[in-house]
Amino acid sequence: MNHEIEIEFKNMLSKTKYDELLAAFDIREEEAVRQENHYFDTADFQLKSIESGLRIRILPNKIECTLKEKTNDYTHIETTDILTEEEAKQILQGGQLTAPTVIARLQERNIAIEQLALFGTLATARVEIPYEGGLLVLDHSFYLQRDDYEVEYEATDETVGHTVFQQFLANHNIPIAHADKKIARFAAALKEKERNDGY
Repeated sequence: MNHEIEIEFKNMLSKTKYDELLAAFDIREEEAVRQENHYFDTADFQLKSIESGLRIRILPNKIECTLKEKTNDYTHIETTDILTEEEAKQILQGGQLTAPTVIARLQERNIAIEQLALFGTLATARVEIPYEGGLLVLDHSFYLQRDDYEVEYEATDETVGHTVFQQFLANHNIPIAHADKKIARFAAALKEKERNDGY
């Protein structure tokens, strides 16, 4: 479908700060849009090794297959194909990937497509708010019997976006708290669960 440059800034939130931000923007938690993110990689983590992630995202009105490749701390290249419900169902059940633009990009990066497998699902309740020429995003994510909260700011210019986001955090007295990508947080939680389960 397309290739997009995504510039985003992220910060983890406490539940208290998350609730404060919902109140500040006059948003009820039930207004958040639920989405499911299904993450894929090979058994030897070929995508993780090149700081990339592959997901199928199920939204209320569409299903996307996206390859996200890191170019620097705040910028990613996203390659996305739209999937039908049937295509998504077959892929999630272990069938062949049917996302032509994503497949072409994976081949360029020498990823073994036939070895890709689903390794986890993370659900998110998302609120999007236009803010200072960009998009403010509040996420409440659920995975592996835990949940977390984060704020993201998507911008069209890295320098301007960084300034706006830092000012936003200061204005709302939000402590700086590094936010890994959701796929990385999921993978870390999965590793911890396996360790605790004795695997």
